Amino acid sequence: MLNIQRAQFIDIMAKFTAYAGKHLPDDVVAKLEELRAREDTPMARIFYDAMFADLKMADELDRPCCQDTGIIQYFVQVGSRFPLIDEIENCLREAVKKATVDAPLRHNVVEVFDERNTGNNVGTRIPWIDWEVVPYNDEVKIYMYMAGGGCSLPGTAKVLMPLEGYEGVVKFVFDQITSYGINACPPLLVGIGIAGSVEVAAKLSKKALLRPLGTHNSNPRGAELESMIENGLNQIKIGPGGITGKSSVMGVHIEQAGRHPATIAVGLSTGCWAHRRALIKINSKLEYEMLSHKGAIL
Repeated sequence: MLNIQRAQFIDIMAKFTAYAGKHLPDDVVAKLEELRAREDTPMARIFYDAMFADLKMADELDRPCCQDTGIIQYFVQVGSRFPLIDEIENCLREAVKKATVDAPLRHNVVEVFDERNTGNNVGTRIPWIDWEVVPYNDEVKIYMYMAGGGCSLPGTAKVLMPLEGYEGVVKFVFDQITSYGINACPPLLVGIGIAGSVEVAAKLSKKALLRPLGTHNSNPRGAELESMIENGLNQIKIGPGGITGKSSVMGVHIEQAGRHPATIAVGLSTGCWAHRRALIKINSKLEYEMLSHKGAIL
């Protein structure tokens, strides 16, 4: 029975991973449509039209919507009573191997020091798996994110001097986006982590990219800062593909953790316009629902 369940779980996750590389989540598609409607210059409209033509062909031809299918990252929220809790890590590695062939996904994993491409998108600690265990629960929710080279390039983190405060956080974000943001294929989703140490801030900035567009920080001041940074970045008018336009970003998401009084750390992660983030829920009977892509059938 365990082997049957394991094979079924691998098959679901392989199909889920492949599907997410070809179809953007509902909220991202809606946001891109909204941003396209705002543009009033021919060049910006051409770029958005090309994006939607790309998505249409990806669906019709059953191919990834971007040739860079990234490094696969999974963020797992698993119930302590989920029947395959002990098998998830190995199953996800096998699912990536299967998706690499079936999708297909570009071979992107290069082993550090050896400088050797593994050829199957699996390597040392990859796919990256972030864990949260939910007590007294028998289902699992898994976020999949394809971290491409372009959208990863602006990523950075730093511990600021305490007197720099939140103004220092804003300056750090704007300096990085105006220097490297164009490499991440705008319009961008900007994830910001604020914490007391650099590794926590960096991790939170990536988790911020998983939030649905249109959601806000749980703290009213945090939500206000999100809005201020988003409005400020849009005033720069980076535009689709970086060729100028009404908007620079799809959104700005901030996640935070309590910090030491002497330090304030900030992390920055960016998602490209082809923001391949997906969420699936699987119950103890291995029945699934794609929460990010309503009605999708694998």
